[in-house]
Amino acid sequence: MRHFVTPAILLLCTLTACAQQSSPIPTDGNPTHYDLSTYPKVRDKISKTNAEWRAILPPEAYDVLRAAGTEEPFTGPLLNNHEQGIYVCAACGNPLFSSATKFESGTGWPSFWAPIEPDRIIQRTDNTFGMERTEVLCARCGSHLGHVFDDGPKPTGLRYCMNSVALRFERK
Repeated sequence: MRHFVTPAILLLCTLTACAQQSSPIPTDGNPTHYDLSTYPKVRDKISKTNAEWRAILPPEAYDVLRAAGTEEPFTGPLLNNHEQGIYVCAACGNPLFSSATKFESGTGWPSFWAPIEPDRIIQRTDNTFGMERTEVLCARCGSHLGHVFDDGPKPTGLRYCMNSVALRFERK
């Protein structure tokens, strides 16, 4: 007898796994312990045409960042990154997430329980694919980063599920 995994069962398993596989959270609990003075300020907004973005971004990054695409799960280069540092927007360099808030969600994408600072991202309702989700965008350039869900670890209970190609990692 053959066994098939339906998309609904796969989704249920993934959501269950992410709530159970979080790694320990740093005891200092401070995701903003990095000096951000050398990085762009959120107020320094960037606006480019689609042609300008297409000229500077690799095709897979353009698809995610500017066309709200999604990379295949378990394929992104930052998924298994465990080094200390910060994750910045791959389009504009805006500091977004700290390695101190990264955790293993089991979903196939890098996951974080908080941004470095709340004003570094924008959240908006996304009703694509017949479901209501919360999309996460870079507050500096408006690029699509991923989505946030309420099934993450303490202290926030949130899971910022980001695309690797939407981020660039900078070692501490």
